[in-house]
Amino acid sequence: MKREQSKKYLWLQRLRIFTQLLFFLLFFWLFLQTHYPGEDYLKTTVERFFHFDPLLLLTTLIASRVLFAALLLSLITLVATLLFGRFVCGWLCPLGAVHQFFSFIFKKTRWLKPKKDDRASLVPKYLILVLVLAASLLAVNLVGFLDPLSFLYRSFAVFISPLLNLGLSQSGNLAYLLGLKSLGQAASQAQGNLALNGLFQNALFIGGLFLAAILLNAWKERFWCRYLCPAGALLGLVSRFNLFQLEIDPEKCINCHLCSIHCQTNARPYPAEDWRSSECIYCETCAAICPTAAISFPLRLQATRMKGVDLNRRRLLLTSLTGLFLAPIFKISPARHRSHPALIRPPGAAPEPEFLARCVKCGECLKVCPTNALHPALTEAGPEGVWTPVLVPRIGYCEYYCSLCTQVCPTGAIRELTVEEKVTVKIGTAWVDKTRCLPYALGKPCIVCEEHCPVSPKAIQLVRVETLTPEGTVATNLAPFINVDTCIGCGICENKCVVMDLPAIRVSSIGEHRSSRNRLVLPAVEDQDRLRP
Repeated sequence: MKREQSKKYLWLQRLRIFTQLLFFLLFFWLFLQTHYPGEDYLKTTVERFFHFDPLLLLTTLIASRVLFAALLLSLITLVATLLFGRFVCGWLCPLGAVHQFFSFIFKKTRWLKPKKDDRASLVPKYLILVLVLAASLLAVNLVGFLDPLSFLYRSFAVFISPLLNLGLSQSGNLAYLLGLKSLGQAASQAQGNLALNGLFQNALFIGGLFLAAILLNAWKERFWCRYLCPAGALLGLVSRFNLFQLEIDPEKCINCHLCSIHCQTNARPYPAEDWRSSECIYCETCAAICPTAAISFPLRLQATRMKGVDLNRRRLLLTSLTGLFLAPIFKISPARHRSHPALIRPPGAAPEPEFLARCVKCGECLKVCPTNALHPALTEAGPEGVWTPVLVPRIGYCEYYCSLCTQVCPTGAIRELTVEEKVTVKIGTAWVDKTRCLPYALGKPCIVCEEHCPVSPKAIQLVRVETLTPEGTVATNLAPFINVDTCIGCGICENKCVVMDLPAIRVSSIGEHRSSRNRLVLPAVEDQDRLRP
């Protein structure tokens, strides 16, 4: 009888591992599908995972005061957690699967040595949740920094994707050098099919944080899930009424403490009266390894008090006040007074305050961009806008007949556009630097920017100019002139400029359609007179 019960939970544990693998592969498959499919529109809702994240629903609703309908799917997660406990973290979360895999590796290599009694506080993730919610009240959305799905997808898009691209490229080159033509062709074909972007600004920092989160599992199993994950904290608060409660048969228990030693989240199953139901992710490890089959999870409906997590009023109040105090600091940025010229948002982006309140820094738009034009911001949008998407024309440009980035945003920070709508959206304006432009500065012929301008009629027009050359002669050539009324700021001119270090034609955010302030035209004279003191 004992052996049969152990087998039951052993098979449940194996089922859980299989489910983790399945959902991680689904997440990764959707990640790989987030690229140009050869058609104007994606057939798969590649951002669907994010719609089941209740933390994104809560924070974006509070911060933007707008409900994005797709996020209502996260209510399914909340109801399931209410009934069955925090099983999402142990069975479905792709980031949880990554941490569990590396925790297993570190255990096998003996880098990680679980302790019998871990007294470390589990409060930090709950305080992070309170801080994020408090900041959302002042329209500062900080959830993207530590939300598990945003953290994992951004790390994959900005760090793992370029590594895969580089690996396939180098493998193909090596195969050709070794005379393995078929293998080289296969690597090149895979690289083309996956359409992985090759580089991102801030990739080293974002990748370093991801590796640090992985390595922390060598210190404590599932460190992220125990101490940092605000989504896990939210689910832990909801899971008080779950149907399955841990039970230990005192006649069978031999007080070996194996269940507590190997508990993945320090839910402390032994003794049963100290079990932390809010921390249990129902991994079934404790029941599977129990040598006497003393542990079970019978069906029993009753509310449980949070144990082992000291969320006293003073601590909650202090954290809430900290969040309310920090929120204005994130808004202290020169970009709020005068727009940063490099703050070129994707087409369809909401006005900046609303965009910042809704963007969760997930990286979906970065991954899907076919020209590698979108990158995580650093200082362009101030502290509040770190890792939000910006267009970097020197690396890529906004493809004229492409609206893919508008199709994948999980929170509506970027409004979905058809291709016909997208080509009319102005995201910035190009400017010619006459001190570097070859016809203006050196008297040399060049019309590359005009040739590449996709707008019809051309936003870059050619005018005849006379230039005094260093030799003292006068050269007459055609030179570019920008029609600011028709330029949409796509950046292809800057990207293709033959002046390599600092392009002679550059795009700034001025004139963008989404802003009523970031305009080129100055106020009328009568308005200036009226504003004078």
